[in-house]
Amino acid sequence: MATGIPRPDRAEQVADTALSLLAERGLRGLTHRAVDEAAGLPQGSTSNVARTRAALLELTVRRLAEREKAVLTPAEMPQAAGGLEGAVDAMALALHRYLSAHRPLLVARYELALEASRRPELRALYDAEGRGFREPVEQLLSALGSRAPRRHALSLVAWCDGILFACSAGSYHTAVPSRRELRDSVAELLRGMLTV
Repeated sequence: MATGIPRPDRAEQVADTALSLLAERGLRGLTHRAVDEAAGLPQGSTSNVARTRAALLELTVRRLAEREKAVLTPAEMPQAAGGLEGAVDAMALALHRYLSAHRPLLVARYELALEASRRPELRALYDAEGRGFREPVEQLLSALGSRAPRRHALSLVAWCDGILFACSAGSYHTAVPSRRELRDSVAELLRGMLTV
């Protein structure tokens, strides 16, 4: 009986389940069998999609990037045309959404980042997917008048990563800053960069 809701393809289902397992159990809990069981799939289904552990990790990194790109809709993405205030609003919204609605994605990202530090082939893919986030930040900062957009992008991304880690898995994990608090902090950071 059709429900009118499209079913995800098998690779997407496997990758989404892998992300959930990473967030719940860490890398040790991510096995082909565990994905099959958690997704309610017949045994061997995950192996049919991703034959090796390396292939499963690569599939999961790609899916993580897709899901992280969907945290903000294209219309909500920071645009230079919106000026500094528009960029501040969009960044605060993205940070708040991650912390209030997408914490498991963050935890899965940290697990994958650590594993990428040990696997050169995964590191290459992880870095390539990460460029899809870093390069637009650099372009935005350049358009907003940064005299050192590459350096400023590094500082901004590092700051955002620090906030996300601290408030999802670090020492501030029990407190999600309000969107207003995040907005104030992002504004302070960007104004400092762009007025120096």
